Amino acid sequence: MLLAGTLALAACVETPEGYAPVGTLPDSRMSQMPVQISPPPPVTPLPAADASPVPATPGTIGAPVALLVPLTGANAERGQALAQAAHLALDTPGSPPLDVRDTASTPEGAAAAAAAALAAGDKLILGPLTAAETAAVAAPARDAGVLVLAFTNDTAQAQPGVWPLGITPVQQIRRLVGAVQAQGKSRFTAVLPPTDFGTAMGTALTQALSAAGAPPPDLHVHDGNNANIASLMRDISGYAERRGPIDARIKAARATHTAAGRKEAAELAKTPIPPPPFDALLLADTGDTLAWEASFLDYYDIDPPAVRLIGPSLWASPAARGPAALTGAWFAGPDPGERGAFDANYKGKFGIAAPALADMAYDAAMIARAMAESGGYTAAELCKPEGYSGVDGLIALQTDGTVRRGLAVFEIQREGPAMIDPAPSSLSAPGI
Repeated sequence: MLLAGTLALAACVETPEGYAPVGTLPDSRMSQMPVQISPPPPVTPLPAADASPVPATPGTIGAPVALLVPLTGANAERGQALAQAAHLALDTPGSPPLDVRDTASTPEGAAAAAAAALAAGDKLILGPLTAAETAAVAAPARDAGVLVLAFTNDTAQAQPGVWPLGITPVQQIRRLVGAVQAQGKSRFTAVLPPTDFGTAMGTALTQALSAAGAPPPDLHVHDGNNANIASLMRDISGYAERRGPIDARIKAARATHTAAGRKEAAELAKTPIPPPPFDALLLADTGDTLAWEASFLDYYDIDPPAVRLIGPSLWASPAARGPAALTGAWFAGPDPGERGAFDANYKGKFGIAAPALADMAYDAAMIARAMAESGGYTAAELCKPEGYSGVDGLIALQTDGTVRRGLAVFEIQREGPAMIDPAPSSLSAPGI
């Protein structure tokens, strides 16, 4: 099954410090569906709010839900798409009222929007978009006893009461480690960019291997310079040590200056080079840097099936892969088949295809509706053991603020990425 362009991914919410940006929607698309919003108020001290659980009875409308999104400023187009998706999820009788407030694409605007929403009596917050905005909202929401379902993928924002819903490096790597280990591979090495994203991928790999009882990975961070990357790829491959003994024997055979020696040298030249000192390699770069790294794989005999190459879900996009030859490489991401109904409903309502980030707002709003119809906006209700079936598959929120997802595994083939291992449907499956 070929991976559709919808997997451009929610994992890419963050733009600062190495997190790849999501493509924005053209202005002409967003202007088709204006969203009524409350204007951002001035920053004022946060008023006290009722932190008691919201009473809710199945089938009745719950207390209002705040949606904090950037409807002005640098991320306005994304905010419009998020607002439209949330409205679509709650466009059903019995859904809780949605109070949409503009964060103005800044942490200060997010704090002001949260203060206004809490003062208005909203009992659950959906959003905001970025890590910085989420950090600005977390404290006032916590003081008011109001839960936050943020749209960032920065796991540093996860804490009791705040859940980042973006697809994270931890979720991707955990799934990949399980799939790679199923092939009997357990020796991991990583070559990482000198960015927050590279650090996050390395940390995720270390944690996933520790949880699986596997040896810790061998992590290497390059400095972005091509010469440094070339040296690093040579060093990690152990090529000199692998090839050296064979070359020494060839040299000795030729030194005999006999026909038998020349024949022996010719046969030795065909000897397979031993595999590198690892059987799984994580590369976390994209574009030209990734292509430069990949150019050394064949040169230093870092080849499948001896070595499984893995990387981020960003590789779903041809632009992210750039000119890199990655045939046989794996990455983890949502099964695009899971979001078929959502895509159809979104296009039917708004006349355009659902952008990559819209799924998070839709899922957050659907979770809010489910909470309002059952136990109310409480952490116990939100973190129910069975989780939720979302647009991008199974999603389960944990009491510490972390989020578990059921992701599929994709292999990059000549025609493009193809799903080789479907997303798990149960939280008991490995890799979630």
